[in-house]
Amino acid sequence: MTDWFWPVLDIEYVDAYPWAIIPPRSGPSAPFEAWDDIQAWCRDYAEDIWADRDLDPGVNGVEFVGETLARCAEAFCPPGSDHWLFLHLDHPTDTPLPVCAAIGPASAPREETLRALTMADDPNAVEPPVVKPFHSERLGKGTTTFRYVAQDSSPHVLACVRYAWQLAEHGADVVIWTATDDIARVIAASDDVEALAKSLAVFIP
Repeated sequence: MTDWFWPVLDIEYVDAYPWAIIPPRSGPSAPFEAWDDIQAWCRDYAEDIWADRDLDPGVNGVEFVGETLARCAEAFCPPGSDHWLFLHLDHPTDTPLPVCAAIGPASAPREETLRALTMADDPNAVEPPVVKPFHSERLGKGTTTFRYVAQDSSPHVLACVRYAWQLAEHGADVVIWTATDDIARVIAASDDVEALAKSLAVFIP
């Protein structure tokens, strides 16, 4: 029997409207039936997205969005991954902004761990990362960073955002991260990403 780390992320308070939420593939929060047929699950999710926003998908809208979600699920949730994937969509046909969230056993010391989880001292950053304290009602005091990172395979830099907390009562570290070379996209979604960070919680099943 696998000896799981039992505190898990609670997404009950997440505002589902701007997000398509893809569950983990492994860990105590899995398995989910979604992964039995991720293509079909994403197509059903696409139908819900169009319906929830009261928009007409046209002839190909559901299939297009369903395929987009499925490709993102396979790309950002490889076999064995145990993190949640949140795909930000202003409009169903937008290119999703992937935001991942994970939980694991706490590491000491706390401040050094939070800096490591948020990559606050990333030597590959184009300039020193912007590091700020961050407070969430449910996760408490944490750290957030914003940084630009050069890519070997592209002339475009990545805009990277991270949030991290250490929860002594659960013996757990929590981290949220996203990265994209579409800087305007991550800036436009920043309020929703911050709201996501404030809405996550932790519980022990």
